Amino acid sequence: MDRAVTPRLRRPSWAGRNYSLLTVAAVVTSLGSHGALIAAAFAVLETGGDGGDVGLVAMARTIPLVVFLLVGGAVADRLPRHRVMVAANALNCLSQAAFAALVLTGEPALWQMMLLTALGGTGQAFFSPAAEGMLLSSVTGEQASRAFAVFRMAMHGAAIGGAALGGALIAAIGPGWVLAVDAAAFAVAGALRAFLHVGEVRERAPGGGVLADLRDGWREVIGRPWLWTIVLQFSVVTAVVGAAEAVYGPLVARDELGGAAPWGLALGAFGAGTIAGAVLMMRWKPRRLLLAGSLCVFPLALPSAALAVPLQLPPLAAVMFVSGVAIEVFGVSWMTALHQEIPEDKFSRVSAYDWFGSISLVPLATALAGPAESAFGRQNALWGCAGLVVLVTAAVLCVPDVRTLRRRDENVVAGDTSARGTERTPAAKTAEDPAT
Repeated sequence: MDRAVTPRLRRPSWAGRNYSLLTVAAVVTSLGSHGALIAAAFAVLETGGDGGDVGLVAMARTIPLVVFLLVGGAVADRLPRHRVMVAANALNCLSQAAFAALVLTGEPALWQMMLLTALGGTGQAFFSPAAEGMLLSSVTGEQASRAFAVFRMAMHGAAIGGAALGGALIAAIGPGWVLAVDAAAFAVAGALRAFLHVGEVRERAPGGGVLADLRDGWREVIGRPWLWTIVLQFSVVTAVVGAAEAVYGPLVARDELGGAAPWGLALGAFGAGTIAGAVLMMRWKPRRLLLAGSLCVFPLALPSAALAVPLQLPPLAAVMFVSGVAIEVFGVSWMTALHQEIPEDKFSRVSAYDWFGSISLVPLATALAGPAESAFGRQNALWGCAGLVVLVTAAVLCVPDVRTLRRRDENVVAGDTSARGTERTPAAKTAEDPAT
């Protein structure tokens, strides 16, 4: 007797084992982390803290990122990246579990919350360069931008549920349980990442030590004007957007919107926008990668402006949705440019410099958010955040390489210069010039 054959769903050719594991693990951590970001802020507020205290806790997380990121990038290009990722996840799990326990069992002191948040930031400093290097090396060829778009869509899709559910849980049962869920998410994600396969990753040539590796990575960055100028741009953009969303956002939500739940929904709308942007980038392949991406940084000024007004939840959610679409266009374009232009064995070091530049001003911005509110008023501080985003984005568009770097259609594996053809972008030509 003939049996009905059920066709098996097959993964696309670009979605290999490592890519799939990385995507699932990112979804798990994104579910926990987006609620935990809100929970940490409201844990501080529930203990009697103010905007300045929220800023100090946020600063405590970013200081270790600034201090350890470059070392983390060098370590990730020297050791198996998946082991670095698992160790970092373990540290994040333990620090969040301790934070949750303190909140659930009593009123944690400000210094305790800052210390545990700093441990989480240390784990992130080693995790982020390793994770980005692992992701970039898990895909090849002309489908790279689609793979990055799908990855980001899955990760940010989880953020919708994470932020909305986190806000609702904080209102219902308090921030401690949301922090506990985040700790469990790190444990699950670390277990998944332990199964990453590194046998196909090319063996890296021995270097002269961590400092030599960092110098080598610095040469990769400084030789590409499009790279270091956009990193400088995002040192300002990330700082002011981070201050607006981590410090002013919860305060506006408490005073004007009714508490944590509406702010969680607004952040969920941002997540929905990133999904829409990822779907767009699965089909749209702009020839001028960085020009398209940089133009989409301008809408990141909108959330700060909306909080300055302040808008109520429906229009605020619409603004957050638009900014989510915009940042996703930039993010996929940026990752595609890095995959196209940077050698595989230097992914993590370049990623570390990218992260380092992008967050270097965040501790200062979050620490000064409270004093800036006292000195200028919350509304004026938020308008200042919006204006800085517009100013630095207009400046980076003056860089020729940002406007002219083009996507290459041929099947290119980053780092394989023999496969890059005869066409040279201005950025590639600059990188090959020993005089730079």
